[in-house]
Amino acid sequence: MISRRRFLQAGGLGSLGAALAAQAIEDGTYPPAAAQPKAARVPVHAPVRTLNGWTLPYVMKDGVKEFHLVAEEFEHEFAPGTVAKCWGYNGTTPGPTIEAVEGDRVRILVTNRLGEHTTIHWHGIILPSGMDGVGGVSQPHIQPGETFAYEFTLKQHGTHMYHPHADEMVQMAAGMMGMFIIHPREPEPVPVDRDYCLLLHNWMVHPGTYRPDPSVMVEFDLWTFNSKVFPAIDPIVARTGERVRVRMANLSMWNHPIHLHGAQFYVTGSDGGRWPRSQWRSEATEIVAVGQTRDIEFTAVPGDWAFHCHMAHHTMNAMGHEIPNPLGVDQSGVADEIKKMLPGFMPMGRYGMAEHQEHTEMGLPGPENTLPMLVGVGPYGNIEMGGMFTLVKVRDDLEPGDYRDPGWYKAPPGTVAWRVSRDPDFGEPPRRSG
Repeated sequence: MISRRRFLQAGGLGSLGAALAAQAIEDGTYPPAAAQPKAARVPVHAPVRTLNGWTLPYVMKDGVKEFHLVAEEFEHEFAPGTVAKCWGYNGTTPGPTIEAVEGDRVRILVTNRLGEHTTIHWHGIILPSGMDGVGGVSQPHIQPGETFAYEFTLKQHGTHMYHPHADEMVQMAAGMMGMFIIHPREPEPVPVDRDYCLLLHNWMVHPGTYRPDPSVMVEFDLWTFNSKVFPAIDPIVARTGERVRVRMANLSMWNHPIHLHGAQFYVTGSDGGRWPRSQWRSEATEIVAVGQTRDIEFTAVPGDWAFHCHMAHHTMNAMGHEIPNPLGVDQSGVADEIKKMLPGFMPMGRYGMAEHQEHTEMGLPGPENTLPMLVGVGPYGNIEMGGMFTLVKVRDDLEPGDYRDPGWYKAPPGTVAWRVSRDPDFGEPPRRSG
């Protein structure tokens, strides 16, 4: 089978590359090496890996790359324990990533299998007004059962998105969105070895219900990377020393300060393309605002490193909002009275919420079709995270192109924090008096 890397290379190398790509799609094979022009075997760019997702194939028709998106409803699992009826494209939310090359002519067919009309806006992409996808302004709506074609030439490169501009609040809240990656025509001066992309989004799936609630403005209970919550989010995997790029796009209702542990990264690009190197800046946290895309790049350092939104409630699942705060309150007497009406009730919160995960692991039942706030177990105990959280897993011995989860990092002796004492009065720590 043709690899994605060779597939993208072939598609960006003129008529011969186009013919090879078309043949590969037609028969599912790639021509033998002897039949390939030398240029087709030279890497131009790394294909993008969509966490928990996939890249949409295309066919070549008279020099045009033709993609086909289908807007439809389907069941989507955010993590084991929560499944909802969502809307998206080609059976997934986010929809499949579209990858093409600067200068390509693309045609994107959009079939509407929803119960209401829709459109698609190509966010940040330079194109004719009539291809911009704003229903009623630049095009007629795509009615249920209809297929529309969008066709334009890609005049830029960078990290972009697609989403509806029709009943936008409902359709986006239900999951209709995807990534559109345009690779530069020429090889990048500083090439990357691994290229990832993810969409930031938020959902309200009320416990016991099975559809996202589009009327919620602020108090969401699921915060996702590519419509998954931790621990169901794929890790970002790399070999020690590799240059990694993570492309992030935000179509949620919040801004997200994305933080990477273990490395300072460079912010290197956006939907405006990869910036000149003089504009790169070193950060450990980067805010990705609503409607923005940001690219970050770093050199992989061995270990398991957290990668997450730094808004604390965005790294939790299924939070309750506007409920009493029992922190510091002895609830034992109240709990006895509540248990008379609600057998199995267990109070929580006097000393914090860390015990929540322990209770769920003990089998304390929760509402139907929802998730614990704090989940995940690592080599040293409970991870107590959720939502927009995953791990960057870097190992010395990974092969190029190997994206499998390598398991937990085995830290060299003497490099893990250790217990010194169990005495709360240990030592003589200085305190400010008065």
